[in-house]
Amino acid sequence: MIGEKLGLSNINSLRSFEVLDEAKAALEAVCPGVVSCADIVIMAARDAVVLTGGPNWEVKLGRLDSLTARIEDSDNIMPSPRANASYLIDLFSKFNLSVKDLVALSGSHSIGKGRCFSIMFRLYNQSGTGRPDPAIEPRFREKLDKLCPLNVDQNVTGDLDATPEVFDNQYFKDLASGRGFLNSDQTLYTFPQTRPYVMLFKDDQKLFFDAFVEGMIKMGDLQSGRPGEIRRNCRVVNSRLVNILLESPRNR
Repeated sequence: MIGEKLGLSNINSLRSFEVLDEAKAALEAVCPGVVSCADIVIMAARDAVVLTGGPNWEVKLGRLDSLTARIEDSDNIMPSPRANASYLIDLFSKFNLSVKDLVALSGSHSIGKGRCFSIMFRLYNQSGTGRPDPAIEPRFREKLDKLCPLNVDQNVTGDLDATPEVFDNQYFKDLASGRGFLNSDQTLYTFPQTRPYVMLFKDDQKLFFDAFVEGMIKMGDLQSGRPGEIRRNCRVVNSRLVNILLESPRNR
């Protein structure tokens, strides 16, 4: 099975899964078969927000882990860094997430980094014009040009906002000044339907935090409708894990 980690939006981008492995191993040692990897992922996301200065919330638990892995689940659902706000609104609405949810959840880019791969078209061929995205503030574009020249290793990363290790509303301030890193970020400011929320969150961090928590809880309630299990190892389904153990030289 080829999983979502290798999807176009995730490959060489999603990292640090060993942290989840360590958490799972610790939990299995004291309460085996009780806490799913899916629950660990969403609790780790909450903790990352809290540890970088963001809001806290009670995570609903009880998710099951998938019995399958499909790269299409990422490619068909994960927003592309090239996406515009109109596409994003339609995508989020399929999961009953509002325009407000879209903008607030995009604020997760308050922390972290993005790859040059995700912005090369913005810098050198926006919409097939052979020119940079005119929405990029000129001095910021010069900074990005130095970070991501045409011959760059496209796995080089840049900050998603000006305070990439602090969860705050700086992300929205950056969008308002034309300093969004991704096209899918900056389009939230240039598009009339999403811009009011960018301005609202730019001016009021508490409103952003409250909306972000609301969006995270709603997103955490989404269900695939497929059967699942509580994996013993986050990297393989239980039936596959049994086969691996049986095939181990120590069991021959």
